[in-house]
Amino acid sequence: MGKGYVRHTAAIEGDFVVFLIGAYIAKPWRLLSAIKVARAMMAMMKELEANPQLGYLGQEQWGGRRGIQVQYWRSREHLMAYARSKDSLHLPAWRNFNQVIARTTAVGIWHETYLVRAGEYECVYGNMPLFGLAKAARRLEIAGAHETANGRLGLTDGTDGPSGVEIGR
Repeated sequence: MGKGYVRHTAAIEGDFVVFLIGAYIAKPWRLLSAIKVARAMMAMMKELEANPQLGYLGQEQWGGRRGIQVQYWRSREHLMAYARSKDSLHLPAWRNFNQVIARTTAVGIWHETYLVRAGEYECVYGNMPLFGLAKAARRLEIAGAHETANGRLGLTDGTDGPSGVEIGR
């Protein structure tokens, strides 16, 4: 790795939530159903980004027939409150999906929720723009204790890297 190689990590205060949500286009010839799901999701993302008090921190997404979005939330309570709020775009979109789109079996959806306790995560980004947790929280340059995965987890002082491997030096 050359001299210009730059590594970063992310820092976030307190607990947080990683919420994975995705859709699968099971019947591509029923594209209208998939478009309706995508439009509803885009509207929800705009609503969340415009209202930081809802606890939504940010997301990354990838499209295609098996689309996925990785969302970061301040807490489980924030995520659940948004999902159940009669004032949010989510509840009517969810009802519409279940009453209309789900019956066509054209689009499948899924989600997974992970509760992350403070300090019980680690990440590294090499030569990357703001991305993932570093984009949703705070990006830090890697130095000192943050040099290794165990260091980023607070388990060592960061000098426990594999012998003979120098990164970015």
